[in-house]
Amino acid sequence: MKRFVFPAAFLLAALLIAAQQSFDTPKQTGGSREWPEYLGGPDRNHYSPLDQINASNVSKLQIAWEYHAKDSGQVQCNAIIVDGTLYGVTASSQVFALDAATGKEKWRYAESNRGGVNTTRGVTYWSNNDDKRILFASGSSLCAVDARTGVLIPGFGTNGKVSLKAGLGPTAATKFAISNTPGTLFGNLIIMPLRLSESSDAAPGYIQAFDVVTGKIAWVFRTIPYPGEFGYDTWPKDTYKNKNVGGANSWSGMSIDRKRGIVYVPTGSAAFDFYGGNRKGQNLFANCLLALDAKTGKRIWHYQFVHHDIWDRDLPAPPNLVTIRSHGKLVDAVAQVTKTGHVFVFDRVTGKPLFPIRETPYPKSSLPDEPTWPTQPVPTRPAPFARQTITEADLNPYAENRDSLLATFRRSKVGPYQPLGKTPTLVYPGLDGGAEWGGAAVDPDGIMYVNANEMAWVLSLRDTPKEEELAHLSPGERLYTLNCAVCHRPDRKGNPTSGYPSLVNIGQRRDRDFVSKLITSGKGMMPGFTRLTEIEKQPLTAFLFGDEKVEASAPKPGSKETYVPYKFNGYTKFLDNKGYPGIRPPWGTLTAIDLNTGEHLWQKPFGELKELTAKGIPPTGAESYGGPVVTASGLLFIAASKDGMFRVIDKKTGAVLWQTELPAAGYATPSTYEVNGKQYIVIACGGTKLGTKKGDSYVAFALP
Repeated sequence: MKRFVFPAAFLLAALLIAAQQSFDTPKQTGGSREWPEYLGGPDRNHYSPLDQINASNVSKLQIAWEYHAKDSGQVQCNAIIVDGTLYGVTASSQVFALDAATGKEKWRYAESNRGGVNTTRGVTYWSNNDDKRILFASGSSLCAVDARTGVLIPGFGTNGKVSLKAGLGPTAATKFAISNTPGTLFGNLIIMPLRLSESSDAAPGYIQAFDVVTGKIAWVFRTIPYPGEFGYDTWPKDTYKNKNVGGANSWSGMSIDRKRGIVYVPTGSAAFDFYGGNRKGQNLFANCLLALDAKTGKRIWHYQFVHHDIWDRDLPAPPNLVTIRSHGKLVDAVAQVTKTGHVFVFDRVTGKPLFPIRETPYPKSSLPDEPTWPTQPVPTRPAPFARQTITEADLNPYAENRDSLLATFRRSKVGPYQPLGKTPTLVYPGLDGGAEWGGAAVDPDGIMYVNANEMAWVLSLRDTPKEEELAHLSPGERLYTLNCAVCHRPDRKGNPTSGYPSLVNIGQRRDRDFVSKLITSGKGMMPGFTRLTEIEKQPLTAFLFGDEKVEASAPKPGSKETYVPYKFNGYTKFLDNKGYPGIRPPWGTLTAIDLNTGEHLWQKPFGELKELTAKGIPPTGAESYGGPVVTASGLLFIAASKDGMFRVIDKKTGAVLWQTELPAAGYATPSTYEVNGKQYIVIACGGTKLGTKKGDSYVAFALP
C-alpha cells in the first residue's frame, strides 16, 4: 500500500511554489527575538536570530538570575517568552509567569488535590487584542488561564477546563489520557498531543482540535480509522471499537505551516506496544507523519515509518519545517527524526521523499500468531546518526563483567527490527532513541543538529498468566502482578538503573493517600491506571504497604483488563555491573547533518562521565534528554546530558566553546530571548532522571 498520496491540487501548488523560488541559498523564514512558542516557533527549529552572544564573548557568560520553584524533581519544560514575561512549569506541573529580565515571579497556578503528576514540557500562549491566554494540560484536562493573572477563564469549557478525552469517544471515558507537550495553534484552534497507556487498555489516539475561546471540539482525525475511512482495511475489521487495541497517538508534539494551513503530526505505535497478533495488518495511521488541513483535520498526505510496529518505535519529536536545495531547486521540506537514528525528508506540500527510501526485508516473528510486516522503510540519505548494528566487538571494553555481557549478547536476537518473543531481543538503538523527545535544531542554511542516545535494551515477552496461576494470590498481589510487576519487578525492588524505582518500604516514603492517587493519575513515565476503581485500589495499596488482609472479601480485581496472550517482561537496559552501557562508547553523540546533501558535517561524543575521564578513559558521551538551540551567531546551546553541564558549541566544528555546571541536570531544551536589548538563555534544571540529584530552578545566563 502506498504511504503517501499526491492530490492534484497540491501537486499544482508545489509546482507554482517551486517556480516562484529563485533564491541562491536556502534560508528559513521567521525567527522571533523572544521565544513565543514551544521550541521557538511553528517550524520547531529551535532557532533564534539573536547574535549578541557570540564566539568572541561567550566566555563571559554569567548567571543573570535563578528562579527557585521550591518544587523539586524532573522538569522537561521549554519555557516560552512573550512581551517580557516567561511562562513555564514546575516539577509538579504548576504553571508560573516570571519577569523575563529578573526572574521575579508574577503568578503561579497550581491544581488542588493532586496526587501523582506527569512531566510537562511547556505551555501555549494565545492572544486576540486584550484576550491573552495560557493553555496547558493538567491531568486529563486542557486548561486556560489569563496570561496576566494566572486565573482560570470561566468561559473556556467548564470553569476554565475541558476534557482531553472530549473527542475520543465513549470507550475512552475511564481510560488514561494526558498531554506532556504543548498544543499547536492555528488561528483560534489548538491541536493537542496526547499521551496514553501503552497496554491493551489504551484509549484511541485521535488528533483533536479545540476552540481556544470556548474549549469546544472543532475537529477530530481518527488515527485508527472507522469503516469507510482511508486506512480502515489496514486493521482487523473491529479494531476501531477500541476493545483491545488503542494508541496510534501523537504525544511528542507537532509543527505547523500557517501560511499553507498544514499541521504536521507525528504518531506513535498502536497499543499494546510489543505484540500485534490482535491487530494484523499495516496499521495506518500508527507510526506516521500526517499532513492535515489545520482548519478541518482532513488528511492531505501521510507517510508510515514503521509498518505494524511491535518495537515501540514512536516518532519521538516534532518534525522540522525547513527550506533546502534538492536537485538544484529550493524546496520547502519537512524533516522527521526517529528513534532508530534516521532522518526522513519530504516535500512539505506533496509528501514526496527528497532522498530515496528503500523497503528493506526483515525477519519474521517466532510467535505463531504474530504476522510481522515483511519490510520496513530505510532512507538512503541522510546517513543514520546512530549506529544501526552491534556485534560482539561492540561490547563495552571497559566492563568488568564482559563475559556476562557476552553471554547475554549470544543468547539474544540481535539486529534491526528483530521481533520480540520469549527469547530476549537486543533492541538497538534503544526505546529512548536515537533521537528523543528533545528533537533537533535546524539553522537557516538547512543544517540539522541532533543529539542522540546510544543505548541497547534487552526485551522479551512471556505468556499471560492463566487464571489458575493467579488463583493463589491475594487480590492486591494479583493486581500488582498484572499491572505493576512488569516495571517494578515481582519482588518490588524495581530496576533503578533503567528508571523504575523500588517500591520496597514505600510506606516509609509516601503516605497511603498519595500512593492511591498516583495509581490513578500516573507520575513521570508511569501511566495512570484509571480503569481501577477505588474499591479495587484498596487491596493493591494495602499490598504495597504490607498490611493487606487476605481473608477480607473483595471483588475480583482486574476484571476490566483486556486480554492479550503475551505480557511484556519489562524495560531493561543492556548495562554492565557498574551501570554503564553494555556497548562500547560513544554512549551519546551530537551530529551536524546537511539536509541539502544528506552528508554529515561532523559528529562528536556528547556528554561526559567524569569518573571515567578521571581514569584516563576518553570522553564516552552519555545519555541525554532535551535538545539544542542554534542562534544566528553560530552557537549551539545545550544541556540535556546526565553530567549536569550546560555547553555552548561552535556549530561549524562541534568544538565546545564554553561550559558550566548547572545546579542540577537540565533535561530540557533551552530558550533564548531578548529583553531591553539584552540576550538571555534560560534552562530548566530539575535533574532527578538517570539517578542525578534533584533540582528546582530555572537558570538564565547573559553577558555582564
